[in-house]
Amino acid sequence: MAITRGSERDLLLPGLAGVEGRYPQIPRQWPGFFARRMSKMALERIPEMRYTGLAQLKAEGAATPFDNSPGERFLWQIENLSYGLGTSITREALEDNLYKDHFGPTSIGLSESFAQMEEIVHANIINQSTTANASFIGDAQPLASTAHPIDNGTYANRPSPDLDLNETSVEYALQQIRVFPDQAGNRMLARGEKALVPIPLEYTMKRLMAAELRPGSNTNDPNAFMLLGGLSKGFQVCDYFTSSYLWGVLSNVEGLVHFERTPFEIDMQVDPITQNLLLVGFMRFGAGVKNPRGIWISAPTA
Repeated sequence: MAITRGSERDLLLPGLAGVEGRYPQIPRQWPGFFARRMSKMALERIPEMRYTGLAQLKAEGAATPFDNSPGERFLWQIENLSYGLGTSITREALEDNLYKDHFGPTSIGLSESFAQMEEIVHANIINQSTTANASFIGDAQPLASTAHPIDNGTYANRPSPDLDLNETSVEYALQQIRVFPDQAGNRMLARGEKALVPIPLEYTMKRLMAAELRPGSNTNDPNAFMLLGGLSKGFQVCDYFTSSYLWGVLSNVEGLVHFERTPFEIDMQVDPITQNLLLVGFMRFGAGVKNPRGIWISAPTA
C-alpha cells in the first residue's frame, strides 16, 4: 500500500514547529577493514596458489632437488548480490505535503536504509567468522580458525582458547600474525596493523593505545607493543559488531574484499494507472574473504 495523506496528516497543514524522525547517520565503517575493488562479473574468483618451498642442500655431483608441488590449492569466491528497496507515494500525498524537504521523495530515507544494510553485510563477515561459510569455498574452514590448512601443516588466525582483550592478548595477536606462513610453509612479511573492536571494548582499547607505560601496572615498564610500532594504523570501533567480546587485528595482507558491481541508485517513475510516485533503490556488490591471513580474530563469549 502506498504512502497516503493519512500517513502524513499533520504535514498537510501549515504551522508545524518542525518534523522529527531523521537523525545523523554513523559514517561508513566497512571501508576501514575491507579493500574495495570494482567488478564487472557476477562472481569474482580468487585462487590461492602454492609456490616453491625452501631451497635444499645439494651434494657435490648430485642431482639438483626439484619441487614440483607448486599449483592451485584453494579457490575463494565472492558473489555480487543484488539489494533493493522501494516505496510509493500517492499523487495527493505528494501534492498536499507542505514539508517535502522533511518527508518527501528525496528525504524518505532510502539512502540511509541502503547504507546501514551495507554496513551490516560487511560486519557479518566478522560477526559470523567462527562458522564456515560454504559460499566462500576456500579452505573449508571458518574465517577465524585454528587449523587453516597449508602443505604439510596448518596455521591459526584464532587463539585456542579465545582471549579477552588486554595488553597480553594484543601482544600475542601481533606475534601470531608475524609467523603466518605461506602455502608452502615459508615465512612471509605479515604484520598486525589495526585493531577492530565492538562498542563495549572501545575504552579498553583506548587505554591500551594511549598509555606510555604498561596499562594497569604499577611499574614503570614501557608500553612495549606501542614502542615497537604495533597497530601502526590504530584501532576502529565497529558499531555493527553483534558480540560485545569479539575483537580482531587486521594485518597488512589483503584478506577482506568488497567488490562493487553497481553503486547505489534510485529510480523514480510515475505509475500511469494509479498516478503514484514509485521510488526504487538498488545496488549490487559482493563482500567476502580471499585470504584468512588478512585478519586475526578472538571470539570469547563472555
